[in-house]
Amino acid sequence: MKVAVGSAGPFYTFDLARQLDRLGHLEHLYTAYPSWKVDGLPKEKVSTFPWLMGPAMLANRFGFNRVRDRLNFPMIETYDRWMAERMAPCDVFHCLSSFGLQSHRAARSRHGALTVCDRGSTHIEYQNEIMREEFERFDAHFPGIDSRVVERELEEYAFCDLIFVPSSFAMRTLVDKGVPREKIRLNPFGVDLAMFRRQPKGDRTFRVLFVGTVSLRKGLPYLFEALAGFGHPEVELCVIGALEAEMRPLMAKYEGTYRYLGAVPRGELHKHYSQASVLVLPSIEEGLALVQAQAMACGVPVIATENTGAADLFTDGVEGFIVPIRDAGAIREKILTLYENPSMREQMGEAALARVTRIGGWDDYGVRAAEYYRDALEMRAGEANADSLR
Repeated sequence: MKVAVGSAGPFYTFDLARQLDRLGHLEHLYTAYPSWKVDGLPKEKVSTFPWLMGPAMLANRFGFNRVRDRLNFPMIETYDRWMAERMAPCDVFHCLSSFGLQSHRAARSRHGALTVCDRGSTHIEYQNEIMREEFERFDAHFPGIDSRVVERELEEYAFCDLIFVPSSFAMRTLVDKGVPREKIRLNPFGVDLAMFRRQPKGDRTFRVLFVGTVSLRKGLPYLFEALAGFGHPEVELCVIGALEAEMRPLMAKYEGTYRYLGAVPRGELHKHYSQASVLVLPSIEEGLALVQAQAMACGVPVIATENTGAADLFTDGVEGFIVPIRDAGAIREKILTLYENPSMREQMGEAALARVTRIGGWDDYGVRAAEYYRDALEMRAGEANADSLR
């Protein structure tokens, strides 16, 4: 079984490609990321097209969000066209959603490949709707997801043989929007257990940690509100992640109540997780936030909303707590519970580490993906044989 993977950037699909290579299935990885940034794969199996991704990454790093956003659709279209022209013979073509419309068509028409759309978040229309609501709550301008991107994704949902999602929550949004359930495959993300490992905590500070893009989508206002006037000694809120423009007024409003570290290299994150007492992820919407498993691998309990895919990763009340979205009171209550019960906090941290260790890193993720491909290919072959006998 030969699998080609399309991954514009260093998302979890790079982990998928590495797992497929380990299993002997990877035919090729097509990426818009610079070649020197792609590790863990044979160079001959990687093709790169960084000419628009590179400038977009630089614009994002230096806060030029408008430039980044303007480059987004040209980058998607150009990268997709580049992949389609170079598509190697394969049995399966697996690509991140919105990036592979032409490539899926080329893989199917040219090579008869099974086509897999990988949607790492919720249904794109659901995502657009809930984010519009959230921006309106804070009187912030929401440009909306580019309608051309939405149209591409909807076409991919309809065209592709399978759609991969990382959580039951994401799956529900697709089904609710009319995507046939039989096309959807649930494959929760893994975690790099070698990179994310526990280190001794160096102080007695009760440290509440947030890791992720500092944005309205991630629900930061509710975390700030939850800790406003908390009034307990040795409590610190630490925020890690790139800052989006709509959050600047709120960051200014709560200035002095948190410590902001900006973006931190992925290889350094385990040090910050290990100094935390709890990770809080108050997101409004996402598929399955990787930071949850990363924190758990460092022995840290998690408080997350039900819209983070948390229920597919841990059990409420065992390795952490799952709370409703937009509920600062619920977040505050769970933080207070952990603050006042050190033994519970320690037990949850140990349970989190044990749970994520059982998941087995990314190995199980790759095995499940390969099984889904194989089952679909066998079913298609069986249907073709049945048709030939009629």
